[in-house]
Amino acid sequence: MIGKVLVRLLKVIALLTIVSGLVQMIKPQWVLAIVGGDVSAATNHFFAIVGMFMVLFGGLLWQSLAAASPQPMPVMWCGLQKFGAAVAVGLGVFRDLFSWLALGVAAFDLLSAVLIFYYWFSIRRVVDAHRAK
Repeated sequence: MIGKVLVRLLKVIALLTIVSGLVQMIKPQWVLAIVGGDVSAATNHFFAIVGMFMVLFGGLLWQSLAAASPQPMPVMWCGLQKFGAAVAVGLGVFRDLFSWLALGVAAFDLLSAVLIFYYWFSIRRVVDAHRAK
């Protein structure tokens, strides 16, 4: 039961990551304005690049969750991406690059990372047990 609920929750996280990444790619200035970042040609460009990677990692997480058999390695990398994003956004707030509202983004990414790593540890045990047979 918990496994199915967790996979569904992680699929929602993957979709939210894809959608928010697409928005960030298409309208980086809009996202920057929401989180209180400086809006310039350079920040728009780099924020759009970050959005592209959000789409890629969200897609990787979705595809890993939808695979016929557990995929521990891509899931681990998606967890690392979410953890890194949480740290990066948190540092951006600490350095006054973003407003405190961006801490909501950091919290979402940190919670996502925790859930992804929990799932990763779970499927790693299953894959390791299967290999041991």
